Amino acid sequence: MSSEIERAAELLRAGRLVAFPTETVYGLGANALDVAAVTRIFEVKGRPRSSPLIVHVGSIDAARSLAAQWTDEAGKLAHRFWPGPLTIVVPKSTAVPDVVTAGLPSVGLRMPAHPLALALLEAARVPLAAPSANRFTQLSPTTAEHVRQGLGHTVDMILDGGQCHVGIESAVISLAGPRPRILRPGVISQTEIEETIGPVESGPGAESPGQHPKHYSPRTRVVLGDSPAEGRGARLDFTNMPRDAAAYAECVYRALHDLDACGYDWISIEMPPDTPEWAGVRDRLTRAASAS
Repeated sequence: MSSEIERAAELLRAGRLVAFPTETVYGLGANALDVAAVTRIFEVKGRPRSSPLIVHVGSIDAARSLAAQWTDEAGKLAHRFWPGPLTIVVPKSTAVPDVVTAGLPSVGLRMPAHPLALALLEAARVPLAAPSANRFTQLSPTTAEHVRQGLGHTVDMILDGGQCHVGIESAVISLAGPRPRILRPGVISQTEIEETIGPVESGPGAESPGQHPKHYSPRTRVVLGDSPAEGRGARLDFTNMPRDAAAYAECVYRALHDLDACGYDWISIEMPPDTPEWAGVRDRLTRAASAS
């Protein structure tokens, strides 16, 4: 695997695209400081340039070098949750190209927990802009095979690190405004964040990816609640899934990928409880079922 990591690192330094595993989902990585390489991410994904990218780093020091301001709150969050599924939005340094941040003055930074991702960052010696390795708004990949099915030969290399163990995208918190604000929920709950830095607000914002109403969506129509009467479909009951929020998150995209491959007319999903620890899962399911 070390030879594969070195080959992937060489490709990234040469401005190419490499899909790699993180603990959340597989990312489509490019050198975050290379404008042409980052531009190709948008082209391959069919992603609008108005949607900012998260930058992955291999250390807290690397994150600080990309921030114009690194507050005590950022330090507390990074020390508690990194490596891990939390993206911290801070004012960006001039080293970060505007194409990465959709022209915004802030950048989302994350240190992933997957050992292959960390080894790749160390070998590449550059920060990696890396949204999910799929077409825009489609179901995120949690295995290398999902990447192959979704993007095919448009990626220069896919590093296979097995199944992602978190299973949904990172929580995103912005520290770039007057008050901390959770822009996208994840498996790290608002309660855990508030235990670390005190009260925070929550709600969507332009600084975070994944804000399109329809997102994380399989090709098959998703219905929340009761199953439709017409057509042929499948039912994802809460009673047939893990009752723990983290365990549910780990397997929900895999379950949807499997059902999506069956040619059903619809997939109906029973929503999990409306409690803080389930906020990330409920957000993803709601967007998967959106019609627009």
